[in-house]
Amino acid sequence: MSSQEILQNVRKNLSAIQPYTPGKPIADVKREYGLDEVIKLASNENPLGPSRKAQEAIQAALGELNRYPDGGAVELKTALAAKFSLSPAHVLVGNGSDDCIKLISETFLNQDDEVVMAHPSFSQYWFGTQLMAGKPVLVDLKPETFEYDMDAMLGAVTEKTKIVYLCSPNNPTGTYIRKNELASFMERVPKHVLVVLDEAYNEYVEKEDYAQGIDYLNQGHNVIVLRTFSKLYALAGLRVGYALGPVDVLAEINRVREPFNVNHLAQVGAIAALGDEEHVRASRELNSAGFAQLEKGLNGLGYKVVPSQTNFLLFNTHLNDKELFEELLREGVITRSGAALGLPGYLRVSIGTAYENDRFLAAFERVTARFKQENQ
Repeated sequence: MSSQEILQNVRKNLSAIQPYTPGKPIADVKREYGLDEVIKLASNENPLGPSRKAQEAIQAALGELNRYPDGGAVELKTALAAKFSLSPAHVLVGNGSDDCIKLISETFLNQDDEVVMAHPSFSQYWFGTQLMAGKPVLVDLKPETFEYDMDAMLGAVTEKTKIVYLCSPNNPTGTYIRKNELASFMERVPKHVLVVLDEAYNEYVEKEDYAQGIDYLNQGHNVIVLRTFSKLYALAGLRVGYALGPVDVLAEINRVREPFNVNHLAQVGAIAALGDEEHVRASRELNSAGFAQLEKGLNGLGYKVVPSQTNFLLFNTHLNDKELFEELLREGVITRSGAALGLPGYLRVSIGTAYENDRFLAAFERVTARFKQENQ
């Protein structure tokens, strides 16, 4: 039987969407290259692993998997509300922050509505917009520094703009939006525009002039703040993120949310992780030391790292990044090719343990030496 008649019914705007390509799994690289040891520094995961308290809470909840999860995630929303001095009605929980982005798109976008976003930035903003047949409006980051051009972002807003996405710190560059920059932007952005501040890497930020989206939520602005348990809290495998926003706005988004979008183990683990301050501190310390280790090593090899407030770093290799990525795979090191992120020639590397960072630096030095020798 032919599917051609059915395929003709697929929504036309979907033809522009390419499925998301995640970082290569360790098992695949081992199998493809016949390797016994592979380290993954591609997906900005916390190498420390999840909180011991979270692991224990998840273990204790395994016997409850015959029951549906709490569809309203009441306990998790209550814990998050207490952390940020909000009411639970100000919190929406999603199957990762990706889910929250998709829900926002489904709630607010009609065909040809415009969504302003930086380029390069997190691909899911574009995906959510395209899914609803909206129009992504891309605004280039500042050259050289890769920081947001807030005046250009504002200049891209029109009467048809429904949403502006601000990713701070930004993925894949690690750069952030300063307090004075966001203050000026929020004073001037039209009231009909929903500003979504994606702060997935917020917990890693060390700069005192970093702009916090929650300040504007507390002031009554039309702002949604996105956070996640996938990064510093090391629960990427459970997929749990959340949005903080105005009660009436989140109530509308809740209409399109699936009834049980966050599983029971994710909810239990997130609550426990949220209260484990020791794990948070240890994760930050490991990241800070690891970033310094990688930056020093790359500087010693003649490479300049883009300043970052995240658990990854980006740098210009001045080489074919696709070939470099493949050669690093042969060395048992998974990174992220810049071409896949809209930055040809660059490489993005997650911060690992001290051992993993050393493995990367040694592999990178070997591979680049071969490249230079071949080009002599």
